[in-house]
Amino acid sequence: MVGAQFFPGRGDTAPLPRVPAEPAPPKRGGGPVLKGLGLLAVAVVAGLVWWLVRHDTGDTPPVAQAPVKEFQFTVTDGPVAASDCAANSYSRVKEFFGEHPCRGLSRALYTTTSGPARALVSVVVVSTASAQDAQALKKLVDTDGTGNVNDLVRDGTAKIQDAPKLADGDYLSRADGNSVTIVLSAFFAGHTDDATLQRISKEALELAPGA
Repeated sequence: MVGAQFFPGRGDTAPLPRVPAEPAPPKRGGGPVLKGLGLLAVAVVAGLVWWLVRHDTGDTPPVAQAPVKEFQFTVTDGPVAASDCAANSYSRVKEFFGEHPCRGLSRALYTTTSGPARALVSVVVVSTASAQDAQALKKLVDTDGTGNVNDLVRDGTAKIQDAPKLADGDYLSRADGNSVTIVLSAFFAGHTDDATLQRISKEALELAPGA
């Protein structure tokens, strides 16, 4: 027999064509392993995006900027160096150096302006034998009535016409290691402005060598 025969009238029906079976639907959820892999992939992608945001090569790191200075200082006299601090000081400060000789002394004068007002500034830097001596010296000069190191106007080294008496102006000091910086500032021509003088003295501290 060559193949299936179809004889009309005998009640036979033609063979039906085969219909391909539908593919079984995938299992929902993918199982615990696939779930874990999916979550891992999401975490990796999220981490990569975060890293790129934090390390964007287009961003520049912040750069520290030096504070803007309010005053411009001009050297008027000095610096004058000395090794005998007792010979260049007075009152109890002179006595202190007699017992605690310094290693060196530097004194200078500057001028600066604030609007039409002009100020004279003395910057004295004392190098002591130790940090303990520096702290003791600062405590002494910070106390009223104990004397100070002579500024260049007081001892006559600098000849400045109509120079103000610096001891009557603003005072500021700083101890750093075995060094003490002492600043005196005062306006010419009797001008008064305590707040401005204080700012001048604060900036003048930075004129000390190594500041």
